[in-house]
Amino acid sequence: MNNTKIIGLNENDAQQIAEKLNVLLAEYSVFYQNTRGAHWNIKGNQFFTLHPKFEELYNNLVLKIDEIAERILTLGATPNHNYSDYLAMSTIKESREVSDAAKCVENILASFKIIIDRQRDILDYTEKAGDEGTNSQMSDYITEQEKEVWMYNSYLGK
Repeated sequence: MNNTKIIGLNENDAQQIAEKLNVLLAEYSVFYQNTRGAHWNIKGNQFFTLHPKFEELYNNLVLKIDEIAERILTLGATPNHNYSDYLAMSTIKESREVSDAAKCVENILASFKIIIDRQRDILDYTEKAGDEGTNSQMSDYITEQEKEVWMYNSYLGK
């Protein structure tokens, strides 16, 4: 039996949500790789502060990548897995600024803005579709990430 019938979702809504989640998956994947690049390449007097913070962030992002892919599967669709697809779909672009502390943090904040906006869009759609599973997932992510934004902005003195 089709997953959507068992979990009580309209098949068309589930397909639309899965498509939105695949875009989110692409954005998370590029964000993840940019953060790894910052972790590997950060230089200067902020190295000991940011190196572990970036590792903490990319470890968190990789967990969310897996959860999003699993949610796509739950909705009866297939998660994209090719990096070329991610680059084509993602609003977040590959970062070349991976060694300057302030630029790395600004890039992280810009990526959070894109991710949070995308998750809010999905949240609105899933609320109308009655998809409590995806809705809850997006809500939890947003709550956590709003705090991260505050912390990274504080680092920049904003």
